[in-house]
Amino acid sequence: MKNENVIKFGSINSIEGYSYLALVFIAMPMKYLFAVPMAVKVVGMIHGILFILFCYYLVKAWQEAEWSVGDSTLFFIASLIPFGTFFTKKSIASYELKSSI
Repeated sequence: MKNENVIKFGSINSIEGYSYLALVFIAMPMKYLFAVPMAVKVVGMIHGILFILFCYYLVKAWQEAEWSVGDSTLFFIASLIPFGTFFTKKSIASYELKSSI
């Protein structure tokens, strides 16, 4: 049974991770080192929307694919740490493989 929400979650996981890195390592230094606060406003808004989508697809994939509470919690906590979402890619890829069978 192919679960589209698991595949969408895998994609949004990576995109949200990149947006978080852009916010922390590009936009925030631009704001504080070069006095360009608009960078944080724009990148922060994009990251916020992506984080909401990340949470939405996490819940949908968790419900439909019947993930364990531990894995779902790990995915959420990893999203709060810079580079965290990239450490969970292998686990998400295994769920994507299971969902495509």
